[in-house]
Amino acid sequence: MKHKIQKEEKVFDDFLKIYKAEVTHDTFNTDKEITATRLALDRGNAIAVLLYEIDTDSFLFIRQYRYPSARHGQPWIVEIPAGAIDPNESTKEAAIREVKEEIGYQIDRLEFIVEYFPSPGMLSEQISIFYGEVTSNQKIAKGGGSVSEKEDIELVKISRREIRQKLQAGFFNNSVSIISLQWYLLNKVSLKS
Repeated sequence: MKHKIQKEEKVFDDFLKIYKAEVTHDTFNTDKEITATRLALDRGNAIAVLLYEIDTDSFLFIRQYRYPSARHGQPWIVEIPAGAIDPNESTKEAAIREVKEEIGYQIDRLEFIVEYFPSPGMLSEQISIFYGEVTSNQKIAKGGGSVSEKEDIELVKISRREIRQKLQAGFFNNSVSIISLQWYLLNKVSLKS
């Protein structure tokens, strides 16, 4: 099937960027094309890291204020460390930097979980999720987030034994946490039980 992006223009340019384009693409059930105007929200690509702390048998999460979820009555979200990929930075380099910046841990090895589009009907962002294991000795910095970005991040440790129940109860309400924890339960739980 063929498609073409035509007349693309940036209509909003800030931390988030919005592009507007005329697109033409083939259809599934006819030999005709569809031409329509579409918008794309662009903020660049991101990483997220599910971290398991071996000596405490806990997962490491962060809690921080999120304006978009606050509009739905949930201002502080518990999620795995995550952040944007800087220019000329690999996904692994971004993951290592964000973990140190947000919770103060130095990670050495990462296992790739998945790369996906969280909301492909609106966002151009791709998120790469990784898994890593650390010990409490690898906490080498304060963490808490980037001062220049006015981040205020709290480290939250949740016992591995609580994860399945919290997941089933709907405690986690963000895609990176849900996807990474489900991956863990499918791929690692027999190794750690």
